[in-house]
Amino acid sequence: MTLNKNFNNLKQSYLFVEIAKRVEAYKAANPDADVIRLGIGDVTRPLTPAVIDALHKASAEMGTPDGFRGYSPDSAGYPWLREAIADYYAQSGVKINAGEVQVNDGAKSDLGNFFDILGEVKVLVPDPVYPAYVDTNIMFGNPIFYVAGNEANGFLPMPSGVGSTRLDVIYICSPNNPTGAVYSKEQLAEWVDYALDNNALILFDAAYAEFISEPSLPKSIFEIDGARKCAVEFGTFSKMAGFTGTRCGWVIIPDELEYGGAKLGKMWYRRQSVKFNGVPYIIQRAAEAVMSAQGLKEARELIAYYRENAKTITSALDKAGIKYTGGKNSPYVWLKCGRPSWDYFDYLLTEKNIVGTPGAGFGVNGEGWFRLTAFGTHGNTIKAAERLVSQ
Repeated sequence: MTLNKNFNNLKQSYLFVEIAKRVEAYKAANPDADVIRLGIGDVTRPLTPAVIDALHKASAEMGTPDGFRGYSPDSAGYPWLREAIADYYAQSGVKINAGEVQVNDGAKSDLGNFFDILGEVKVLVPDPVYPAYVDTNIMFGNPIFYVAGNEANGFLPMPSGVGSTRLDVIYICSPNNPTGAVYSKEQLAEWVDYALDNNALILFDAAYAEFISEPSLPKSIFEIDGARKCAVEFGTFSKMAGFTGTRCGWVIIPDELEYGGAKLGKMWYRRQSVKFNGVPYIIQRAAEAVMSAQGLKEARELIAYYRENAKTITSALDKAGIKYTGGKNSPYVWLKCGRPSWDYFDYLLTEKNIVGTPGAGFGVNGEGWFRLTAFGTHGNTIKAAERLVSQ
């Protein structure tokens, strides 16, 4: 037997595991320290009433002979949830067929697993970047190329920054994790044109789309002409509705998307039917509730809560004259820390009792920058903002 030697190329500690280790060591040595965690992008607000009601009803159904559900009849999700997701897009003027939607247990899973159907590919990722994109491709042994996001381009790398190597897969995350930067329609159109010209596939991570508040900014890659021929979109209920602990999301693969004469949607469906039995019934009912009129109202109230936190952080940074991106259309604030970012992490932890995420953990272009999240409570965010700029 042989093992996948690509795992030897992974860093020994995942970024957020390393952060947790440092924080726990500090807490053990300083048990009375009031540490405020604004590092990992996990939510803090409870599930909303519409979601809880749907969970209770579905759980009660599962306790009756007529209402019990076993294996999902379709690994792609129950028809009523797929239709609800398609309708959600339609409300923004994006036409998606329910059959193009496949439900999953969160965007992170499919963003990695999707390479099961792609074979040997050259992958382009922005730098800085969500570490899972890189680690996934290291596991597959895929050659990884980078396009630089930096202060000069507003952390929004463009095709002009790509070298001459022909690439097969392009990761785009907008609003971006970690920088909070958001592409305009014109900028995304350049990426779509690039993908079409090079027969490349865009994997569009729309995990934070609901945080976009400016009407002119696109929430979906499918708002761009031509994207249906070169893009797959990954959505999730994690941040829009607090499902980080319940796990549910979706992927949209347009019917016309094909490479080498094979339709990607059908290939992905075949893969899922082999390796995935579907999201639990009760969770899909909860997700359906999110997409109802009342559910969306409640979800957007949650997002407004986190937006207020972001405003608290950015207002403090404005007062202190600290440069940053994000915060307005994103739950992430990406600040210029003016020193090695792991040094700044240790400084904030030990001197201010604030936990954030060092930019260097997201790539070489993240060095000198630092990510804070707006997913804390109002009270903790206010305290953290005060500590952040205090002398």
